[in-house]
Amino acid sequence: MSGPAPPAIPGLFDAVPDALVVVDRDGRIVHANAHAEALFGHARGALGGLEIEDLVPAAARDRHRAFREGYIARPHVRPMGATGQALMGRRSDGSEFPVEIALSPLESADGPLYLASCRDISGTQRVRQALARARYDAIAARIGRLALAAGTVAEFVDTLPPLLVEALDVESVAVLAPAQGDRPAEVRAAAGGAWQVGATVPRPFAGEHQEPWIIEDIAADPSAAALFPLPLPRAGSAAMIPVLQRHRAAGALLALARQRQRFDHDSLHLLQSAAGTLAAFVQQRRAEEQLAHAHRLDAIGQLTGGVAHDFNNLLTVMSGSLQLLEDEVRSEPGRELLASALRSVGRGAELTAKLLAFARRQRLVPRRVDVPALLRDVEVVLERTLGDQVRLRVEVADGLPPAYVDAGQLEAALLNLVLNARDALLHGGRIEVRAEQATLGAGSGDGLAPGRYLRLTVADNGRGMAPETLARAMEPFFTTKGRDRGSGLGLSMVYGFAMQSGGGLRIDSALGSGTQVRLYLPAAAGAAPADAAARPGGPATASGQRILVVEDDGPVRAIAVAFLRAAGYGVEDVADAESALERLQSGSPVDLLFSDVMLGPGLDGKALARQARALRPSLPVLLTSGDEERAADPRGGPGLRLLRKPWTRDALLDAVREVLAAEA
Repeated sequence: MSGPAPPAIPGLFDAVPDALVVVDRDGRIVHANAHAEALFGHARGALGGLEIEDLVPAAARDRHRAFREGYIARPHVRPMGATGQALMGRRSDGSEFPVEIALSPLESADGPLYLASCRDISGTQRVRQALARARYDAIAARIGRLALAAGTVAEFVDTLPPLLVEALDVESVAVLAPAQGDRPAEVRAAAGGAWQVGATVPRPFAGEHQEPWIIEDIAADPSAAALFPLPLPRAGSAAMIPVLQRHRAAGALLALARQRQRFDHDSLHLLQSAAGTLAAFVQQRRAEEQLAHAHRLDAIGQLTGGVAHDFNNLLTVMSGSLQLLEDEVRSEPGRELLASALRSVGRGAELTAKLLAFARRQRLVPRRVDVPALLRDVEVVLERTLGDQVRLRVEVADGLPPAYVDAGQLEAALLNLVLNARDALLHGGRIEVRAEQATLGAGSGDGLAPGRYLRLTVADNGRGMAPETLARAMEPFFTTKGRDRGSGLGLSMVYGFAMQSGGGLRIDSALGSGTQVRLYLPAAAGAAPADAAARPGGPATASGQRILVVEDDGPVRAIAVAFLRAAGYGVEDVADAESALERLQSGSPVDLLFSDVMLGPGLDGKALARQARALRPSLPVLLTSGDEERAADPRGGPGLRLLRKPWTRDALLDAVREVLAAEA
């Protein structure tokens, strides 16, 4: 210590527990107690004569010197903690530590002096940080509980900004939604006076921000403030934390404070925790909605499959009865009425086929399909159909591999998608059809198994769909066209075909932004073309062969018996599988077993066929069904074929002749 201690109260200068330093008008240390020497790491008496700035980090010395000169010009008592900010001291070994400082002017015989009382607050600051972190952890846990209790995304989003404003003690917090299509980015929720809910975002924000963006001093960094998505005041600090979904920003949390450098590590950690919870909550809700939608579609599929089966039985009876009447009606008006009725039955059969396609219960015959060639054929048909106001553009990527699908169903699916797109164009417009290869990995976002696919995209610039319409677009019988313009089965049929083929269907649409439908189909990879069903020529008429008809629906059974007997076959009919097995076990002559797949209680047609073939290995079997999911594989073995309901007389007789000829 340089010079004697102040003589007013001997020993007091060293007795005070704080570090005391007295400086003159030039900022030179004239007195320092032992606590000061220990605090700043100097030997006994080494502080005397040093500049007070020697005890300050080098980066802060100019700022401290300016502050000292201002204080000397206007000296006053300033207690510890008056500035509300942490100050840093520097030890002789160069290490730095946080301090609090109190200042007081002194009068002496040599002129004015200035007393600085210094206190190391390293421990205090750690306690404060621990308390702040504990509080922020409690807020983060509370946000998690709110997410669990929230019923909707909107409800949870609305609770975040006011909670964060209070927790961080900042000016304002907002949740920002990115731009989608023609809709600009907007403020989804907000608290505080800076930003308002529903306000659009004047600066670009389209989801490209994936890292936190901090502006520590708005006044000192006006160029960064000018790029911030929302307007900022002239002073303070701001932060933007992205809300990430699948490595892309699906929104952002924005915070504004009036203080500079307000967002330290702990406050940023709280904002990032809130953004992470929001992202997880939105993703979970979307997954739940998709699962509920899939369950609903599956339930509808189960229902439509059952309805289609029963309806096919009715159509079989109606069609068969009308065909039998053709032989009785001679007048031209009567025959025209019968022909009209048969056409209506045909339309009913098309309707059930679409229902079965949606329910994924139709029988597909996949093979290698040259998609570019198929698109060329479809393009020719569509150009004649769409009209002059619709511009159709078809693009096919080079090197496109063949698809492994049912060619007829693919053509029908494409026609459905393009005609749906045409109906969405109010006064004409543009439809684009693109075919390209897509290799999907795990977690691709389309919900498909990893592998190689063909992606057929049908896009239009029509009116688009509202979210509530988009959510139901693939449900059967749902349509916005009016009852006279569509059955509501087009998209549902395409969806069922895609799923049954091992692919998928994805629809993106927004009002005013058009619609894009992506149809994924498996690419052929070493798959052999499906062999055409053998259709050997048989005798034009029956030769008295005996046919055992098994059908639990009496009217359908009667139609089958009538057709077969009129063609010259000997027919015996039963209503269930057990009765059919009794006839076979009795040794009755049977040349062909014709059975429905669904036979009510007891054995079904497939089980009957297996047991019948066990009794008579060479017995030909012809199965029929209106629900093809439950039917046997049409190539499941020699003599085993499937005839789809509703069948006509010619279809039934052709199938019987083919099966008998195959076993001849």
